[in-house]
Amino acid sequence: MSSTDVILVGGGHNGLVCAAYLAKAGMKVTVLERRDVVGGAAVTEEFHPGFRNSVAAYTVSLLQPKVIKDLDLGAHGLKIVSRKLNNFLPLPDNRYLLTGGGRTQDEIAKFSRRDAERLPDYERRLDVIADILRDLALEPPPNVIDGGWWKGIPELLRAGRLGKRVKSLDATSRTELLDLFAISAGEYLDRFFESEPIKAVLGFDGIVGNYASPFTPGSAYVLLHHVFGEVNGVKGAWGHAIGGMGAISQAMAKCATARGVDIRTGSGVREIIVERGRAVGVVTEKGESLRARAIVSNVNPKLLYERLLDPSVVPAPVRERMANWRCGSGTFRMNVALSALPSFSALPGEGDHLTAGIIMAPSLEYMDRAYLDARESGWSKNPIVEMLIPSTLDDSLAPKGQHVASLFCQHVAPTLSDGRSWDDHRDEVADLMIATVDRFAPGFKDLVIGRQIKSPLDLERDFGLLGGDIFHGALSLNQLFSARPMLGYADYRGALPGLYLCGAGTHPGGGVTGAPGHNAARAIIADRRKL
Repeated sequence: MSSTDVILVGGGHNGLVCAAYLAKAGMKVTVLERRDVVGGAAVTEEFHPGFRNSVAAYTVSLLQPKVIKDLDLGAHGLKIVSRKLNNFLPLPDNRYLLTGGGRTQDEIAKFSRRDAERLPDYERRLDVIADILRDLALEPPPNVIDGGWWKGIPELLRAGRLGKRVKSLDATSRTELLDLFAISAGEYLDRFFESEPIKAVLGFDGIVGNYASPFTPGSAYVLLHHVFGEVNGVKGAWGHAIGGMGAISQAMAKCATARGVDIRTGSGVREIIVERGRAVGVVTEKGESLRARAIVSNVNPKLLYERLLDPSVVPAPVRERMANWRCGSGTFRMNVALSALPSFSALPGEGDHLTAGIIMAPSLEYMDRAYLDARESGWSKNPIVEMLIPSTLDDSLAPKGQHVASLFCQHVAPTLSDGRSWDDHRDEVADLMIATVDRFAPGFKDLVIGRQIKSPLDLERDFGLLGGDIFHGALSLNQLFSARPMLGYADYRGALPGLYLCGAGTHPGGGVTGAPGHNAARAIIADRRKL
């Protein structure tokens, strides 16, 4: 039975970030990854001969600049380029809306001069609050703990610092911050805009990875979560990692390896060993036992507490919380190999709009119906599709003259009703998604020469995304901040001594951010003398 200082369960990007920080602090770290490649959902694969693309996570914005700098990811091969435009919204009547590239206000004016005039105020207000989130992303939230007053002092100080940040906002912004955690994206956008296209292109962020309607309370926060990122110093921008999302995790792995981390692929963990109430090691799927002073989980907290630990060692409140931990993002993910670029009826031919996120969902009402359809029958009759064509920015992904496209499709039920399996319906729904794009870009279907399909069940089996949940748990008010994953365990320390969490099921949540890995490493380093 071998031993090390730290064993990390799961070689996704947050696990790699955590490992790199711990190794820099002088700790001996072993990363165990079930798949034959590290990166978790941030991986690039060849899915059709000569065609490569990001498999699950598919675009860059939320990756923390501090993580990029601290791990020197650029020196390890990472290059991120910005989209030439942020979003392209084709409409059924052949009008369209473009955002980004200094064009947003003029584009909105095509639909509503009033909305164009109100856009700067909307952006200013959202930026003020997004700046607060940027600051908070790399700090643990105040933790609700039991014990004497002395144990609570650090949490009181942390709460005090948060209070000062919030107090620095004016009264309107403080109220707006509260509203954004509670109201719907639709309600929030109605405060500013009247035209459906602008509400659709902005409101789409409120349902990305969120199995909900844009009129569902709490979806305004999901919108906010998707705008606090940046690319190459530009706030709110989105970009592409040359080589796909796997280039991010590969650069992280190179950094970790250079610092002495032992990364083992094909080494899934079957069980976490607990002795005298303390996590002391793991048993791999191959039956190998390894011991360590600390065990760090980079998997969904529900998977950790319900599958990797014997229920008898998990405290009853944690078992109850995990039984009610809400997962399932309504996501159906596809990659397609294309013989040529598509041409959209609303804006024919090539152009910068094909480098953007192409949103095929013309209104919030359309998105609402898509959600209701999925709730009733398992998938939307008229689904929401965001398509990116990363080969317009990165010619390493496809043969010359040909292209790859990422399709992020919603809404589908995480689990089908009446005993149906996604294995029996994945191709049927994939055909529907391609037909949906074809409505906006006639002839698209004929351009598809290969495809990769990831239903919610595939995402769960391949990446441990329970219910296809890309966030390791819904970003709802009761699963955020000090309640992520639960009150009393928001500081990256698990429910047992020696156990830590570093995945997206901790603050600040999902997306390729690196923040949970960064924050968990700080907690482990602070505890190293007690381990």
